[in-house]
Parts: sequence; structure tokens; C-alpha cells
Amino acid sequence: MAKELARRIGYRYIDTGAMYRAVTLYALRHGFFDGGELDVDALLGSMADISVSFEVDPLDGRTVTMLNGKNVEREIRGMEVSGHVSSVAALPFVREALVRLQRQMGRDKRIVMDGRDIGTVVFPDAEMKIFVTASAEVRASRRLAELKAKGEDASFEEILANIKSRDYQDSTRKISPLRKAPDAIELDNTDLTPEGQNEWLYNIYNVLVDGKNRD
Repeated sequence: MAKELARRIGYRYIDTGAMYRAVTLYALRHGFFDGGELDVDALLGSMADISVSFEVDPLDGRTVTMLNGKNVEREIRGMEVSGHVSSVAALPFVREALVRLQRQMGRDKRIVMDGRDIGTVVFPDAEMKIFVTASAEVRASRRLAELKAKGEDASFEEILANIKSRDYQDSTRKISPLRKAPDAIELDNTDLTPEGQNEWLYNIYNVLVDGKNRD
């Protein structure tokens, strides 16, 4: 939904969750997880060596996530990264580094930024804030369909458990917890089609942002 709005209005799209996933992928590739436990000191010592950015794929126009200059869009969406990302995202030094980068990306405005703390921490004065919810079961079904379309093997039960675990960890962490900003508009898209939610969001943008700018 965020991607489609950015495309429609000519803004840049930033998926901040992908940034945390990229750092998690780096940690996994470098053996910083041992039996599920993260070597926090090792990751802290490597943060200066981690570069996360976004580029537009010239073949299909998609925005892809780059880790140290390499396209890792496919790798960061797998279940292994999904199962470890919350522990990385809860670390204060990781959040500080990525929030600083996100604010740099947004300093010229004209962006649609997608993430779990954007309206509360990263850009508390954003022109438009949308807090999107859906049942965990529906989100798991959508995620399963997405993974299958990419040829990846996963089970509904595994994905559902991962979603519930991430929601709990992200909403109870001490640093930048997942929560709705007081001035955010909430959308429960459990029963909406992609086309329906896209049109809803575009209409909200026309009222809150485009209409105000025209005035």
C-alpha cells in the first residue's frame, strides 16, 4: 500500500523494516547468532562496516534493498531473517544508527516511509500518519502467499507464530515500541482488497496533504 501510494504521487518509498532486516542478515552471515543468541558486542563493533541503502531496479522499476552495495531484497524476506530481526531491532545502537539514516533520507520530504515507529519516533511531525492493522491470521495468509510466489517454502503455522512473536517483542521493547501515534489515522485492512486499501489511502492523501498544499 505504501509503495503504491509513493508510485502514484511521485514520492520516494522507504521501507524501514527492510533496513533492520538487512542488519539482521549481516549478523547472520557473519555468525553473530549462536544458538539463537546474538553477540551484541560483535554487532556493535561492526556497525561502521554496515551500509544500507535503496536503489531502483532498472529491469522492473522496483525499489530494492542494498546491503554494502549488494541487492539483498530476496534474502531479507526469508523466514530466517524474520525469526531474528526483532532482537536486532530492539538494540538501541542499531535503532539510533538507522533512525539517523532515515531522517537523512527524509530531509528533503516527498517520501512515503513505512515502518513500526515512523509516526512516533522518526517523524513525529509528519504530514500524514497511517497506522495499519489486520488480524494476525490474515497477515500470515498474505505473507505465505508472498513467499510461495517467490518459490520459498514456509508453513502457515510457522509464519503465524513468527508474526505474533514479532508483534509482542516490538510492542513491549523499551526503545521505540510499536504503538499508534495519537494523531495517526487507523486502518484495519483485514477485509479490504489491495485495490480498496490503495484507493482509501490515496483519498486520505488528497485531503490531508495535497489539498492542504494547494490551499
